[in-house]
Amino acid sequence: MLNKIIAFSIRNKLIVGMMVLALILFGVYNVSKLPIDAVPDITNNQVLVITPSPSLGAADIERLITFPIEQSTINIPGLIEQRSFSRFGLSLVTIVFDDNTDVYWARQQVSERLLQVQSQIPPSLGTPVMGPVTTGLGEIFQYVVKPKPGYEHKFDAMELRTIQDWIVRRQLLGTPGVADVSSFGGKLKQYEIAVNYDKLKSYNLTISDIFSALEKNNQNTGGAYIEKGPAVLFIRSEGLVKSQDDINNIMIKSLPDGTPVSIRDVAVVQLGAATRYGAVTYNDEGEVAGAVVMMLKGANSSKVIKNVTTVQLSPLPIG
Repeated sequence: MLNKIIAFSIRNKLIVGMMVLALILFGVYNVSKLPIDAVPDITNNQVLVITPSPSLGAADIERLITFPIEQSTINIPGLIEQRSFSRFGLSLVTIVFDDNTDVYWARQQVSERLLQVQSQIPPSLGTPVMGPVTTGLGEIFQYVVKPKPGYEHKFDAMELRTIQDWIVRRQLLGTPGVADVSSFGGKLKQYEIAVNYDKLKSYNLTISDIFSALEKNNQNTGGAYIEKGPAVLFIRSEGLVKSQDDINNIMIKSLPDGTPVSIRDVAVVQLGAATRYGAVTYNDEGEVAGAVVMMLKGANSSKVIKNVTTVQLSPLPIG
């Protein structure tokens, strides 16, 4: 058999040469398509349950949140171990499954158990949510948001963070292979209501009255409809707060003589920022905002990075 193959190759050099050339081209093509990953993900199947609760200490977090979550998920098939971390204002529960368990099936099982455990955790303490479908090796790309030269004084740290959260992050989330975009740096924009206690007391009001007024006056409502000839007029009331003036005009209560008491009468509405525990700087150019792109578990990092770097961000108005 081997002699026949050798004899055929000697007699048909052109055909053999063309076949060898085709094999080389086929090999080169397949090498270019190999999913080569510089840092392969060797993390086991994990589901992370996160519960923020800013008002509780570590001991209460462990007793009221972490322990019920661990108890409700302990008997899921395929579970290997549970690890938890309770600190001030935050509960982290890591549920590890064996390699034969599909990660999306595991997340479905955890989600069903979390629906059951929510009845044991008071709503005011926090709602358990699952982390993104990523791992500790999923941090594949970091970037910063900074103004171009000449515009440094036009955008402060708060505006840079707002651009990152409402424009850049929202468009990157639609990139194939991206699980989440975790923002950091800058100042997280908030509307702050600084209450004057003396004025509040003079109107015989409490902080609870302000909370209740803000909650009731910051929502849209819908009604039925009115038939007017061949047309139908739908009834709708818009009550979502859109500016600081809208907050100032929210009525808290009416005095016995009919005079309305608004937020502006007992407090000052202004822009503020969430409590910061650090800052992000870029080279020697001052403070910036930034983010880390998290890759989906099992995706190819080089391909996802290419997808992220080729995204064409379209400008959007900041709401």
